[in-house]
Amino acid sequence: MARWTVDGPTTLDFDGVVMLKATIVSGSISILPTDGRPSLHVSEVSGQPLEVVQEAGMLSISHELGGIEGALKWLQDRRGRAAVTVCVPRECPVKLKLGKANAVVTGLSSRISVNTVSGDATFEGVSGVIDANTASGTVQAQGLDGSMSFNTIGGDLDLAGGTLDSLTANTVSGKVTADLALADTGKVKVSTVTGAVTLRLPDSTSAQVMLTSATGRIDTAFTELSRAERYTSKSVTGTLGDGKALLNVNTVSGAIALLSHPYVRIEGAHDQ
Repeated sequence: MARWTVDGPTTLDFDGVVMLKATIVSGSISILPTDGRPSLHVSEVSGQPLEVVQEAGMLSISHELGGIEGALKWLQDRRGRAAVTVCVPRECPVKLKLGKANAVVTGLSSRISVNTVSGDATFEGVSGVIDANTASGTVQAQGLDGSMSFNTIGGDLDLAGGTLDSLTANTVSGKVTADLALADTGKVKVSTVTGAVTLRLPDSTSAQVMLTSATGRIDTAFTELSRAERYTSKSVTGTLGDGKALLNVNTVSGAIALLSHPYVRIEGAHDQ
């Protein structure tokens, strides 16, 4: 086992990393893929030192104030923060535990777990499985290919580009906005209380669709879907194309909008 205590800007290189775990209360963490040696670049650290441990390929990075004394100190002086960049193999699994720190993850093809209080998480060009849980932070993804699970009280989810195998999102007041495509047998299940849901899919989408809300408004650009209103709820349901994928959205009072756009194939590109 190797251990480092970092109290200022520095760079560390590692022989091999098969998993990354990081805990940061305040500041930022960026995670990038590399074909070379894994590394850690610390650009800022204040308050408590940054603790770094590598054991049997597991890389752990921690910047937190532990125990009751640490929590009281953080409440009195919130200037302690860390800003780090970690380069790991593209297929390296990642687990992040964040307070109000923000995270950016780029280009990985692995399982990524993020738990935040109020920190935001951004994913760019990621494939694999993402588990994101936050109290009030925003989660954004660009060019996501794979699966995502999202749970929040008041945080928002914003997805753009890519193709989803599955999306499960549960919010109380957080909004869900997604502009992407579904895999042939993709599954989307979104549930909110007051949060609005806006989905924009290619007009060639094939899926079984069920949109329901107790009191929220439901709008859809897909005219082949049927609308029904009952005393206790309203719904829009039906089948698009061959109906291989599943799309299920349910809200209590949140508005639902299902929009469409033409599928445009870029010349020279290969179909996914």
